[in-house]
Amino acid sequence: MTLPSPTICFTLFGISELGLAIFKRSGNTAQSRDRGTLGLLWGVIGASIFLSMFIANAAPRYAYGFSGAAYVFGLLLFVAGISLRWWAIVHLGRFFTVNVAIAEDHRVVSNGPYRFVRHPSYAGALLAFLGLGLLVHNWLAALVLLVPITGMFLWRMDIEERALSAALGEAYSGYMARTKRLIPFVY
Repeated sequence: MTLPSPTICFTLFGISELGLAIFKRSGNTAQSRDRGTLGLLWGVIGASIFLSMFIANAAPRYAYGFSGAAYVFGLLLFVAGISLRWWAIVHLGRFFTVNVAIAEDHRVVSNGPYRFVRHPSYAGALLAFLGLGLLVHNWLAALVLLVPITGMFLWRMDIEERALSAALGEAYSGYMARTKRLIPFVY
């Protein structure tokens, strides 16, 4: 059995994210709080993917000797991450947008994947990128992929939480107090 290459996985991820960018922008009735972070986020993700693929091919001395089982594990993490991300997106419904925006009738969603963490969509994306980091089979490439993207996601989470706290007040503050941000029971 031939397993998919990291390039195929990166491409599938990119196509799904492009679909989100096209179809899940906030409407005219939502108040945008994005502050220009979406373009920067896309730039960092694109540059990180490009550089990690380049490094994986150009710097073989950083390759690690994981077995095929590690590759399969990376592929499973990728699929689990994408699945979690899409579960979060579908569950949030019309309140999910790629840009940070608050709808007129916005409310706190604290069920589905949101009962475990406040940002399951980002958690899923990071899990997928961790899987992709294993698939590139190169420690340096994996770091170049994960570190900048994680930093951008943490910054976006801060912006989203400030916007939601300002708009929803105590309802969101209470949710923040009882629900971890990204990793259940940990952070």
